[in-house]
Amino acid sequence: MNKIHYGACASSLLLALSLPAQAERADRDKPIHLEGDRLSIDDIKNVKILEGNAVLIQGSMELRTSRLVVTQDADGFQKAVATGGANGLAHFRQKREGVDEFTEGEAERIEHDARSEITQFFVRAWVRNGLDEVKGAYISYDALNEKYLVTTAGGTSKSATGTGQARVRAIIQPKAKNVEPSPADKKSEPLTLKPAAKISPRAD
Repeated sequence: MNKIHYGACASSLLLALSLPAQAERADRDKPIHLEGDRLSIDDIKNVKILEGNAVLIQGSMELRTSRLVVTQDADGFQKAVATGGANGLAHFRQKREGVDEFTEGEAERIEHDARSEITQFFVRAWVRNGLDEVKGAYISYDALNEKYLVTTAGGTSKSATGTGQARVRAIIQPKAKNVEPSPADKKSEPLTLKPAAKISPRAD
């Protein structure tokens, strides 16, 4: 299977992608469920802090992390900031609209805005949509407009191996083509000679 790789060493490289990744439309109308080992609530500031195996679930969208801070604006929209998790990475997952596939990603910090449906991934960022995936120091995933923005950090941030993240990377799978082959492209079947059924050799 062919893969297309994009890479560059510019210090402020931007990679804008438009991939078929629209999120489940019904998610924004679902209630938000919060779970964790510890929960503190500040009703005056509308801030909730979960620590230890923290989980935020809204419809098909999930955030899993070590520490989760959830704030609410005057209109009731939630904003969640997830930090830490397995190997220091928070995890995001959301079902795509109309198909049995998920968009998922990881980063050291993930910020999800329920109003704009934009999810931002900071440091060691990685997002996969079906078989397509992008990596960089920063990724912005716009679920409403089906777009990604990926940037580098000029090599100033370090990956898990200690190397500077001076590249963004994308793997875009080729789309399947449902095109009938032309008659010229079809291979002709070999001819097979068969004896006629009711013909006897003539006796001279």
